[in-house]
Amino acid sequence: MSVISAIFQAIIQGLTEFLPVSSSGHLSLYQHFTGNSGEGALLFSAILHLGTLFAVFIAFWDTIWDLICEFVRMVKDIFKRQFTFKEMNADRRAVLMVILSTAVLIPFYIFKDFFEGFAEDSTIFAEGVCFLYTAAILLLADKCSKGKKMLGDITVKDSIFVGFFQSIALLPGVSRSGSTISAGLFSGFARETAVKYSFILGIPAILGGCLVEVKDAVQTDMSFSWTYILGFVVAAIVGICAIKMVNWLVKTDKFKIFAYYTGVLGAVVIIVSIFEKIAS
Repeated sequence: MSVISAIFQAIIQGLTEFLPVSSSGHLSLYQHFTGNSGEGALLFSAILHLGTLFAVFIAFWDTIWDLICEFVRMVKDIFKRQFTFKEMNADRRAVLMVILSTAVLIPFYIFKDFFEGFAEDSTIFAEGVCFLYTAAILLLADKCSKGKKMLGDITVKDSIFVGFFQSIALLPGVSRSGSTISAGLFSGFARETAVKYSFILGIPAILGGCLVEVKDAVQTDMSFSWTYILGFVVAAIVGICAIKMVNWLVKTDKFKIFAYYTGVLGAVVIIVSIFEKIAS
């Protein structure tokens, strides 16, 4: 993989992981048109995801550290038999809701190979359909009245609902951040809460997926290139900038722009895939 290709993919990942336009879909399109597909591409994608994961830790470190500390205290209370659902502070409730939303992903990982098949196949028709789906949920979410729920107000029903939407985002072209932010807005979250919960929720989901890919790569004796490190660094830097952009977009109600973008992109991708099928 060339340096230019690594940097370009890292920029795509850093921007699209947090903007509600689907990082996996954009990387899948790039790899399709440049021929950078297959297991090596999946490993590089996993490393780029780790770069954006690092960006989340940098941007939300205070909140993440508070949740980590509360998780440790919660575990201690469980072992001391002092844990109760009725007497939970806001941080502890947020920790439990993130765990529950993440648990919803587990049944879907049984079909991991099925989801990955869409990113590795020779056609981009599925990606186009998924982009249209992303556009639809973003448009619906934009019409939601502004909610008021904070992290400590999230219910079990809300967490399962958001977790289900995150599971659908395993498909390339379905935005994870767009899906979880939209699900949060559907559930009455304040816009800032929807964004924060979405990014924090992405930590275990992205980390788990990356570890699986890295493990598979090691088992197949896949070589590691220094360009992977370059991709990680670039994705992290661009990711931090993208997070700041998303926070601004939330405050100014600009999510509808990405609904139009993914809608047009989805239509173009479907048309291109049909022409490719006819020409092949």
